[in-house]
Amino acid sequence: MSVNQTEYLNDYKRQLDTNVIKAIEELQAPESLKEAMKYSLTAGGKRIRPLFLFAAIHAYGKDPQVGMATACALEMIHTYSLIHDDLPSMDDDDLRRGRPTNHKVFGEALAILAGDGLLTYSFELIANDARLTDSDKIWLIQLLAKNAGPEGMVGGQVADIEAENKEPTIQELEFIHQHKTGKLLSFSVLAGAKIGGANEAELEMFAEFSHHLGLAFQISDDILDVIGDENIIGKPVGSDDGKSKSTYPALLTLDGAKKQLAYHIDKAKKALNQTKQNPALLLELTDLIAVRDS
Repeated sequence: MSVNQTEYLNDYKRQLDTNVIKAIEELQAPESLKEAMKYSLTAGGKRIRPLFLFAAIHAYGKDPQVGMATACALEMIHTYSLIHDDLPSMDDDDLRRGRPTNHKVFGEALAILAGDGLLTYSFELIANDARLTDSDKIWLIQLLAKNAGPEGMVGGQVADIEAENKEPTIQELEFIHQHKTGKLLSFSVLAGAKIGGANEAELEMFAEFSHHLGLAFQISDDILDVIGDENIIGKPVGSDDGKSKSTYPALLTLDGAKKQLAYHIDKAKKALNQTKQNPALLLELTDLIAVRDS
């Protein structure tokens, strides 16, 4: 990624970090709840989903700032899912991004409620955004609810749990990853394109792009769990294997997973180039997924 593009994306990442915490601090809510919500929001991470949203808006020549509230909402939903994933009844993790998980610091009850708060508040942020039209708000809220809910991320989480200690087919594994991880990434791309002004035909191409992007992201995550640096990824290497999780390396071998990663990255780029917009930032972010180390 060029210096200018890196600085551009880092600037919007910093703006997101500021805005998402400001949104929590403005809440008229118990301080303990706000602290638990902020704790996980400030745990780090590349903010890859909001950055894809900003990059999609940028592809249409618009100021990504117009998507800030939606980006904050998206990051809140992603963060809530991580808080709940880490709970003893789910993945039972002690560390997230190198820090104690939310329930280890605030207790299970408050961690659950912090996740609940982030989930529900996210929709309020979009609904109250004066920079969006009412029709765009409805479109965004409906898609976010669908992609984060039973037909999206939550459904994928259930399929993932039910696949533990089993050997799923490649199709079943793709379903898990497409829903558990891919649907929220798909929202980030489609939301940015919609806010940018995409027509229906372009949204279809962005949907194809984001489908392969989501699978590539999860395959990359599976590979990192095998060969990543624990100090960089912020959790023990091999943690998925120890929990009998379904992963691409476990099903296809490490080399097979790498081939699948390259395949989906290639398909994603081809779909993106068909949109006829300015894909520079989106392409750069896609390349980062292909070679990510955390």
